Amino acid sequence: MSETVIKVEGLSKRYRIGAREGYKTFRETLMEAVRAPFGRLAGIGKAVPEAETVWALNNVSFEVKKGEVLGIIGRNGAGKSTLLKILSRITEPTKGRVELRGRVGSLLEVGTGFHPELTGHENIYLYGAVLGMDRNEVSRKFDDIVEFAEIEKFIDTPVKRYSSGMYMRLAFSVAAHLEPEILLVDEVLAVGDAAFQKKCLGQVGKVASEGRTVLFVSHNMGALETLCRKGILLESGGKVFEGGIHETVSKYLAKNHETSANPLSDCVRLGNGKIKVVGFRMESPEGEVLKAVKSGGPVVFCFQFKNIACGNGERVSFSVSVYTDKEYGLFHYYSHFSGVYFQDLPEEGWVKCFLPELNLSPGNYFVVSYATVGGERADWPQVFLPMEVVGSDFFGTGNPNLSTWGPMLVKGKWFSAL
Repeated sequence: MSETVIKVEGLSKRYRIGAREGYKTFRETLMEAVRAPFGRLAGIGKAVPEAETVWALNNVSFEVKKGEVLGIIGRNGAGKSTLLKILSRITEPTKGRVELRGRVGSLLEVGTGFHPELTGHENIYLYGAVLGMDRNEVSRKFDDIVEFAEIEKFIDTPVKRYSSGMYMRLAFSVAAHLEPEILLVDEVLAVGDAAFQKKCLGQVGKVASEGRTVLFVSHNMGALETLCRKGILLESGGKVFEGGIHETVSKYLAKNHETSANPLSDCVRLGNGKIKVVGFRMESPEGEVLKAVKSGGPVVFCFQFKNIACGNGERVSFSVSVYTDKEYGLFHYYSHFSGVYFQDLPEEGWVKCFLPELNLSPGNYFVVSYATVGGERADWPQVFLPMEVVGSDFFGTGNPNLSTWGPMLVKGKWFSAL
């Protein structure tokens, strides 16, 4: 039987909200000391107000065997990053215990430990030390780190002159060349461009193939299913499912895409709240409410909003994003991409986005809304709104069979070039 290298029992983490106190002057401190005995007498019998608290993790337990790759899945705010920070000893738990057997390497906040005035060469040694690598180990891997980061020409340049992409590639490369028994990975696929993200995924897969234990957090369901065999699903700080990775992903998608009469009515939201999207429907160009859209057909996405605190003259931009049922983003369309801003909005109403052709294969998709006010995020409902696409005579050939290798459909012309 494989050795257990991570054992988590009843892990909980509580944070206080709004309990921060400001700094006191020396005079205020002296006066409080003088008044303290009288204050204690005066306060007898009075209730002390408690600061509001939130449980980022609540009674989470699981075990990971040596050589396993465990995927941790959940929406924003589910507790994934808090869990990894506790396991990497960045923060202390409020309750519960953790047993770790082996050296732990963390790819959490990539780039922590870099000094902007030092060169890339110097920062490799500095960051390696932060991550627990000795000088000989860094020297032995130095060439591989530089080659992986693709910054050979700039290795002796201060990192303050690096682009953000160069900075992040170098930081990831140093961290990825650790050789820990346990590796904690949090959203490394957000680093760099698409080609480098693929490279990152390959490096994490290499670590997993070498028999080391990996805890992998990502919103990329494809990456999770590729790298992991097991998964746990977190929701509001608690573990709601543990099992095979495919079943865990399915449970996550099912929960994430549960529909109600109005899924926007009580969902988690990110943003300053100046405006809120509270309703969604699809219409035909003639205004008929649609339950499904035809492949290649026109559609109007309609978003009902409530104006909470938008001042006169503030420019509002709405967007619509469409995802596959595995949460792969297909497109993202802001109103300001077309030069359209909304101003002086009423207390409530509708905004609409007309697409003349929705070139998607038949299947189930999801819509996400987003709104900004004055360029700042105002509302991002953390809910996927279901959209069904049904088949049609897309190519005009009388053949409605639209089986494809992917979700997108295209039209073009074939001709002989002889």
